Amino acid sequence: MSEQHVEQLRQTIKDAKEERKGHKKPAVIKFAAAIAACIAAFVLLPNLSATAAEAMEKIPVLGQLVEVVTFSDYQYDADRNTAKITTPEIRMDVKVTERGIGDNVTYTTDEINSEIQEITDKIIKEFEEGLKFKDGYQDVMVDSEVLTATEDYFTLKLICYQGSGSGAEWDYFYTIDLNTGKRLALKDLFKDGADYITPVSENIKEQMREQMKKDENVCYWLENEIEEWNFKAITDETSFYINEKNQVVIAFNEGDVAPMYMGTVEFVIPEKVLEDIRKPAV
Repeated sequence: MSEQHVEQLRQTIKDAKEERKGHKKPAVIKFAAAIAACIAAFVLLPNLSATAAEAMEKIPVLGQLVEVVTFSDYQYDADRNTAKITTPEIRMDVKVTERGIGDNVTYTTDEINSEIQEITDKIIKEFEEGLKFKDGYQDVMVDSEVLTATEDYFTLKLICYQGSGSGAEWDYFYTIDLNTGKRLALKDLFKDGADYITPVSENIKEQMREQMKKDENVCYWLENEIEEWNFKAITDETSFYINEKNQVVIAFNEGDVAPMYMGTVEFVIPEKVLEDIRKPAV
């Protein structure tokens, strides 16, 4: 894609935004045709020539590999109701499929994309139901971020926020092993039969106590009077991802292990805690 074409695309997007600002009535805006054209260009061009792929890698929103595209964009803006819901779609680069894991990658990305679509469809439906209440207030946002894109792992984070008086954020993490093409569960990171729940949970508690000791504004539920609120241990379903340094990161949503004002919280597990129980990358 030449610099001229890139500039034309940017101008088109800018013009569309300006046109939306000029609308007097609130409206739901879907750029299906434009998005489809962009997706086609972003997915096909890297397969046509190395020059095109190299040029596209320079576009900041795409990152090093063309792995995530915007599938749909839902926006609504009125006095008391605002929504910006961007649904991502994972499309693996040809460099990954050439590893001989094409079938696994196809199944995995289809599964993840389907789950993401289901989540965003549900949020949109709830938002539109809320529009029936004229005195209500809604602020809804869905976005995504590529957390990891290494030779071994890829992680996409889906960020969801809903506000109505007070607000809450919750996140979903999708990690793919690029050596097998399969989606990773937390237990897949560890040797068969290894107890990873205990050492990881105890390390998280240590980090919580250390943070609270250093900052009086930091609070975690460890010795709360309401016993059922206290964090005791992670589970197989606890959210996680692998960062760019190949470290395991455990993630909690608002209210899971701390008061809501703490927001979403994450804990990087030191390598020494996992050195005897973690599987090496294939």
